[in-house]
Amino acid sequence: MVTPPNSALFTDQYELTMLQASLHSGAAHRRCVFEAFARRLPAGRRYGVVAGTGRLLEELAGFRFDDAQLAFLGDHRIVDDTTLAWLAGFRFSGSISGYAEGEAYFPNSPILTVESTFAEACILETLILSILNHDSAIASAASRMTGAAAGRPCIEMGSRRTHEESAVAAARAAIIGGFASTSNLEAGRRYGVPTVGTAAHSFTLLHDSEREAFEAQVAALGRSTSLLVDTYDVEQGVRTAVEVAGPELGAVRLDSGDLVAQARWVRELLDDLGNDTTKIVVTSDLDEFAIGLLASAPVDSYGVGTSLVTGSGAPTAGMVYKLVSRQDDGGTFVAVAKAAKNKASVGGHKHALRRLDEHGTAQAEIVGIGITPASDGNDRPLVQQFVKDGVVLPGWTGPEAVARAAERHAQSIAELPGAVRRLQRGEPVIPTEYEEAAS
Repeated sequence: MVTPPNSALFTDQYELTMLQASLHSGAAHRRCVFEAFARRLPAGRRYGVVAGTGRLLEELAGFRFDDAQLAFLGDHRIVDDTTLAWLAGFRFSGSISGYAEGEAYFPNSPILTVESTFAEACILETLILSILNHDSAIASAASRMTGAAAGRPCIEMGSRRTHEESAVAAARAAIIGGFASTSNLEAGRRYGVPTVGTAAHSFTLLHDSEREAFEAQVAALGRSTSLLVDTYDVEQGVRTAVEVAGPELGAVRLDSGDLVAQARWVRELLDDLGNDTTKIVVTSDLDEFAIGLLASAPVDSYGVGTSLVTGSGAPTAGMVYKLVSRQDDGGTFVAVAKAAKNKASVGGHKHALRRLDEHGTAQAEIVGIGITPASDGNDRPLVQQFVKDGVVLPGWTGPEAVARAAERHAQSIAELPGAVRRLQRGEPVIPTEYEEAAS
């Protein structure tokens, strides 16, 4: 597993001011339950996809305040000496549970639950939300795109459209959301995901002719490579590609123009030239709607960049992190919740399952408040344990976790009603229902 850089100060200052004040009052050591959830899905979306948990757990393993960070906090009088001493000895000792990566979620699903002292849970808030909001937004967009692709492979290629570390996280989230590969090599190194890449228009323009560029690429990469054929004239580009690589040419890539019409006549041209096994890859600012329009075209795979790494109109998942239960002075846990009319939360420690019918199709998200919802026999529990007493449990980080999450995503989407694949605006595909203990 790759060790991430120290992220202890990737946080908002108010986390540390709350820490200092709670240390002063003595409440910092109260046992608490915090939950990360989304009050609603992005406008018109029918489901979301959980991603980022594995990255969060990797960060948590090394979440320490080093000497330089402590010196910064002290020199700038951001916290007092008592708080500095507490931070110097910080090690997360609580437990974390939640939905597995790749799982579909809905409004108010208890996606992540942190059980610890207030102090420990408080300073993790910004890190938790920044990772889950970014990665879940990308995975949710990726899932919509792979759904529209209907089995045709999608390639993540958005690295040049976002921050360099965000690009790695986006590639990871895209694989969880169903993408087949990425152009990002660091994502391949860290997470073992398949990487692909051939050439850009600049490579063709570098050479004195398109033929010379194709000959150089084939000589270096073999006849199974993909040749970009729209630098000049597409028809001539296809003919030249076939002349250079022959019937073993792996693919041609189209990056501009009317892709639906173009893909059709390029397919016919390839077949007429004897290249009936040469595939067609399309790129050019695709999103789930463009991919859906290409469903009738003879396209073999899609390369997606900008729309994917920006969440295709929803760059954040809108998750929040709220205290839902705490111990009182007598040691009893009491439910707590914000009561603002437009931002109301539901207090109490949550547990969840997905209610399935006799055919295994999801009917509702059942969230138990302070209880584990009763199953009718074929319902599926959703909450998994990730951290116990400060120790990250095996299987939730590294390459293994990404492959596991991609499989979980496929299974989760398959059990949802068929409307989950509709791109039209609509309500969540299943409702969220609450169960409480009998009074």
